[in-house]
Amino acid sequence: MTALALSSPVAVVGTGTMGQGIAQVALVAGHPVRLYDALPGRAREAAEAIGARLDRLVAKDRLTSAERDAARARLTPAEEIEELADCALVVEAVLERLDIKQKLFRRLEDIVSDDCLLATNTSSLSVTAIGGALRNASRFLGLHFFNPAPLLPLVEVVSGFATDVASATRAYETARAWGKTPVACADTPGFIVNRIARPFYAEALAVHESQGADPATIDAVLRECGGFKMGAFELTDLIGQDVNESVTHSVWQAFFQDVRFTPSLAQRRLVESGRLGRKSGHGWYDYADGAERPEPHTADAARPPAYVVAEGGLGPAAELLPLIREAGILVREEEEDHGTRLVLPSGGQLVLADGQTSIEFRDVVYFDLALDYRKATRIALSASQDTAPQTLTEAVGLFQALGKDVSVIGDVPGMIVARAVARIIDLAYDAVAKGVATEEDIDTAMRLGVNYPLGPFEWNRGLPRDWAYDLLDELHTRDPGGRYAPSLALYRHSYANEKREGTP
Repeated sequence: MTALALSSPVAVVGTGTMGQGIAQVALVAGHPVRLYDALPGRAREAAEAIGARLDRLVAKDRLTSAERDAARARLTPAEEIEELADCALVVEAVLERLDIKQKLFRRLEDIVSDDCLLATNTSSLSVTAIGGALRNASRFLGLHFFNPAPLLPLVEVVSGFATDVASATRAYETARAWGKTPVACADTPGFIVNRIARPFYAEALAVHESQGADPATIDAVLRECGGFKMGAFELTDLIGQDVNESVTHSVWQAFFQDVRFTPSLAQRRLVESGRLGRKSGHGWYDYADGAERPEPHTADAARPPAYVVAEGGLGPAAELLPLIREAGILVREEEEDHGTRLVLPSGGQLVLADGQTSIEFRDVVYFDLALDYRKATRIALSASQDTAPQTLTEAVGLFQALGKDVSVIGDVPGMIVARAVARIIDLAYDAVAKGVATEEDIDTAMRLGVNYPLGPFEWNRGLPRDWAYDLLDELHTRDPGGRYAPSLALYRHSYANEKREGTP
């Protein structure tokens, strides 16, 4: 099944930001495009706005004048919906209300030909439920673009319960012909990105709600240690707190209030206060002119230890050992069957976050998971009131000697990066097991849709086979409400690996 021919007209219904962006994508790809909006005059205004954006592309040498003029000639505002009758694809981008979308597609079904693809750009509603209002839902599917549509490459091609393979394949190939990177997924709450990304926000909010760290520190750790482009608090301020919370609430409700997707009370209060982020001038951060951005907590300079004893090779943090040696600190290595820790001169231990807490052990400091310990510029440490001050000082001094800023947070099991990454990996395995998408498409979606440094399966392949499962299992022991219970899919993945390696 091939993509739609460039001679085939494409219609976009709804001329807000997303509608205009989708129309621009189809237009620049070479299709004749019809714009329709129920409000009189809106389609013509949208066509003018798209024309202005094409002018800016010419000014930036991303489009020639001839290409712009040809694109403008192919763009037609439609005064009546009946003018879409000869279109081969209609993409809807109207208000996120099920009744409005169903009514629109019932009307379109009476206007367009039987082989016209009908697509919704919904991000929060069920594709199956929207298509359920149609006489023939086999040609109906989701084409979920990401904002801004002309810039972001990802398109989730969502098959509803009744969508036939031919329709989904044609839509997939058309999106690819438009220069996008399509991923195929089943109709599930949040599709791929909005389902699997929930822990990135939720765990940052949970650490904040438990008084483990402030937003500026959590964001800095996610960026400078975890390798994420933005922290959870600054990203939700950019998205809009109301929008982000609405998506979280929608996914939670669609999963019958599954505790893994429970919304945050702290975010609810922020929305209720009107602090919606950048668009309102204040969210987690103040965006008023002259407002100072809060600085992350950074520990004062401390003397590094003269040596460390490495027990068990440190697992995912093994790269620390050559870094410590390069800093001129002696490393003595001792084989341990189950140990993965550094012993400091004071006798205290430095342990990679594993879902346990410092208060459970005598003189332990935890350190967070990093995307790349060599490239990381900040490390988070976690200690309890029972941790000896000298142990914490030596731990801080050690990482500072490696050129890292150090943020000391509260006694938070799983810390910041580790717990978020483990939960993202778990949801990804669960999604594959339930037929939502392939591992490859999930990795692609998370890299391109939310700009993660690695997809969840890519990340997991660089970790010990049971790392995510074991960390979540420990978290579940300490917080047994179900939020951290590892999925059966993740358990099966770990158990299958053990069997292949001959472990009893």
